[in-house]
Amino acid sequence: MKLSIWTTLTCLSLACVMPGALSLLSAQDLTITNARIIGPNGSVIERGSIVVRSGKIVSVAPGAPSGASGRTIDAKGMTAMPGFIDGHRHINTGPNEKAQMQALLEAGYTTVLSGGGPAEGNITLRDHIDKGVINGPRIIPSGSLRLNNNTPETARAEVRKMAAMGIKFTGEIALTPVPGPSEKEIETLKAIVDEAKKVGVMVQVHAVSSKAMIAAVDAGVPLLVHLPNKDWVSKEDAKKVAAAGVKVLGTVAFGSPVFGVFADDNKARFRDGKPWPEGIVDGVRLGEEAGYMPVNARTIWDAGVTLGYCTDTTYNPKAGLDHELKMLNVMFSMQDLIKMMGPNTASYIQMGDQLGTLEAGKLADLILLDGDPLEGYWNWLKTKVVVKGGVIVVDKR
Repeated sequence: MKLSIWTTLTCLSLACVMPGALSLLSAQDLTITNARIIGPNGSVIERGSIVVRSGKIVSVAPGAPSGASGRTIDAKGMTAMPGFIDGHRHINTGPNEKAQMQALLEAGYTTVLSGGGPAEGNITLRDHIDKGVINGPRIIPSGSLRLNNNTPETARAEVRKMAAMGIKFTGEIALTPVPGPSEKEIETLKAIVDEAKKVGVMVQVHAVSSKAMIAAVDAGVPLLVHLPNKDWVSKEDAKKVAAAGVKVLGTVAFGSPVFGVFADDNKARFRDGKPWPEGIVDGVRLGEEAGYMPVNARTIWDAGVTLGYCTDTTYNPKAGLDHELKMLNVMFSMQDLIKMMGPNTASYIQMGDQLGTLEAGKLADLILLDGDPLEGYWNWLKTKVVVKGGVIVVDKR
């Protein structure tokens, strides 16, 4: 059966994806011209070009490229910046995965580190995307591991099992925030950290009070998926996190209400759709998390902690991006956000040498925005083109 011209053009732009399509185009060459290019630390090339070969950036330069490669996109003044990375979002395989993954791409996300859930489901989702069964961002799977269900010995066995499956990250391991972790939790956590170092697994901990955060740092945990949202982080504690080299994800909008996402009725809701602030898990009192999170983010940022970006949401990706950026905008400049969402988050997911900035040698993960991201966060919501590994996976021009 012959495809219609419309269907053919649509598939060529990857607005639709057929089984195996992405794998066939994985080595696509590409040239982008006439783009405002956001470089490391917010530097700008007003009219520049990007050349991609075999899925990697080979040049980023002012003006026209010295040698074009493959298909050419005229950005017509749109802004090129690194594809968004969500360092902690709850995803897994399932009947709605196709729509969910497409929505992530259209919001500008090119890489997502799974927040947890069954490792097998995360691997299946990753494989569906890698094999071209569905369109989606690069998925980094994680494996669920709970302290209260394990002894140090059984926890070590779980870590080894993850490593054998090819899992490089634990899911978020929860520490009791108030009154703080028990001795048993810390004993098991230390065993996990020790075993993980042996087998190459990165340990991520959910520590949402200062007491739990410092306990995790003292236990040798390298990654914290959340800032404390139960109390204020002191400058002294922030310096301790920085000195230990521990990297942290923000989720700054965790405690702030969302509007118009679950229903257009102007009612404040928590991020799971339940009433705000009553729906906040282990809530403090009156939605005080909405104040703790952004202030704590600035405190640890100013202490020199590598602070990355995540949403921790399950609802519409563009709405989640908007919500998180609104709160970050209160405490951070646009230049800060470029660093936080790019190189810092890439570093958190252990891909700082491959992602996070538009530089020669890195994977060609980038987006074209119809606006200037340095002008304001609202322009970060105007993704028109998404390129993942040199492949155009979204084109809404």
